[in-house]
Amino acid sequence: MINQLLRFTPILKQKIWGGKKLNQLLHKSSDGSNIGESWEISDVDGDESIVSSGNFAGRTLRSLLKEYKHDLVGDYVYNTFGKQFPLLIKFIDAKEVLSIQVHPDDDLAGLQKSFGKTEMWYVVQADEEASIIIGFKEDSNKEEYIKHLKSKSLLDILNIDEVKKGDVYFVPPGRVHAIGAGLLIAEIQQTSDLTYRIYDWDRKDIDGNYRELHTEKALKAISFSAENSYKTTYLKQENVANQVVTCPYFTTNILPVKGKKAIDLSKKDSFIIYMCVEGEVMFFHKNQQEIVRKGETILVPACIDKVEILSENSSELLETYIK
Repeated sequence: MINQLLRFTPILKQKIWGGKKLNQLLHKSSDGSNIGESWEISDVDGDESIVSSGNFAGRTLRSLLKEYKHDLVGDYVYNTFGKQFPLLIKFIDAKEVLSIQVHPDDDLAGLQKSFGKTEMWYVVQADEEASIIIGFKEDSNKEEYIKHLKSKSLLDILNIDEVKKGDVYFVPPGRVHAIGAGLLIAEIQQTSDLTYRIYDWDRKDIDGNYRELHTEKALKAISFSAENSYKTTYLKQENVANQVVTCPYFTTNILPVKGKKAIDLSKKDSFIIYMCVEGEVMFFHKNQQEIVRKGETILVPACIDKVEILSENSSELLETYIK
């Protein structure tokens, strides 16, 4: 039995649009000046997370799943998603705007032997007037889209939201989007590194080359339907797991913590991931104690049916699992 809370060594990714907030605000150890992503929990090929402490230190997430199966992820999750851990957990620092992009669903991604890419964003920190590009302003179509793509005027038909700390956006496959400059984001997504890049602002990488665009693949993925609002609304009751997003791939709650709280996990047939997005929280399980600070992540295996948490001051956790 894998009867231990698991912590992993973050995998830091340099990005053309990355900055220094992951180091300065979330205390990720890096000398790089353009670290755009911290992969907190990953089972992406070539980027498997490694346990950082405890009895399983040095083991990869993939090797633990291979050995412990249902004990690690739960019966439903293992039977549904198989031998690959189904979620990729990140913090993202966008010093500059990301490319305008879209993600494929499971069917399209399956052609490239990958999961699709459904994801959500929680805004951990936002500079003044920071914004995101999300969806279309009004229902569009292939012809209108191509016209604006060719004339580099996509912003005329795409929706732009100014955002602040605590805002949440759900990004299903097919929804055109881009994280804007000045945002620090917690991202929860399917295990996939598949992105169809639509437009990259004509910028060049460190070698002086333009990054690849995926025009034809994006056309097959895009949903041209508009929404009245793209922002997710949610409650925020203290010491309660307030549901923020739920879909077939993950459910995420916001848990504001103050004082001590016991969490009964016995009815969840899933692993639980906690990302600290404010303050710090002490986790207790049997003889194990773990302090999870802002910007840190911990995984509770499915076979653990109870943990206790304690925050001396007001803290906030994102709680994620699969129903």
